[in-house]
Amino acid sequence: MEQGIAFEICGWIASISMILGYLPQAIETIRTRNTDGIALPTFLMMGIGAFCFLLQGLLHKPDILWALFVTNFITTICSIIVFAIKIYNDYIKK
Repeated sequence: MEQGIAFEICGWIASISMILGYLPQAIETIRTRNTDGIALPTFLMMGIGAFCFLLQGLLHKPDILWALFVTNFITTICSIIVFAIKIYNDYIKK
């Protein structure tokens, strides 16, 4: 198998795995609004990391690394939503 094709396949498998690993927590948090088991610093750092990987995938030259970009776009959005719910529950609602 050509190295470029193997690179792309590996990237998309990683992308799908990361999204499927991240999405259930985000969906559960959005659905229940329960953030008691979520550590704010951990989720904040994961969101920052996802955002930086999003930028890395977008800024890669000569080609955008689409698997990296798509994965981290989705996880960044999920992080922002969960972070907002966590802040609301811990600081505004109380």
